[in-house]
Amino acid sequence: MLFVILESHRSTQNTMKNKNCESCLMPLAKDSGESGSDIYCSYCFKEGKLVYEGDDVNEFKKRAYTGMKEHGMCSLKAKFFTWMIGFAPRWKKSK
Repeated sequence: MLFVILESHRSTQNTMKNKNCESCLMPLAKDSGESGSDIYCSYCFKEGKLVYEGDDVNEFKKRAYTGMKEHGMCSLKAKFFTWMIGFAPRWKKSK
């Protein structure tokens, strides 16, 4: 019984560490910047507002892909992560 309780506590802690940006799905644990938000990364949220305030997921994907490439990510990884953006909570709400 004690094992179950400890395991439950451990999985709760891991859930908090593994939280992803609700706009681009980047793991917040890997975000080196300071966004000032608990749900968005520093690339998506700056100075108290979303960097891309529109609701067109395809436009956001284009901007995200360009940003990933500019930061040195290979094309294949950038395309995969760009595809994943459509599953982020921010974009699911707008459908």
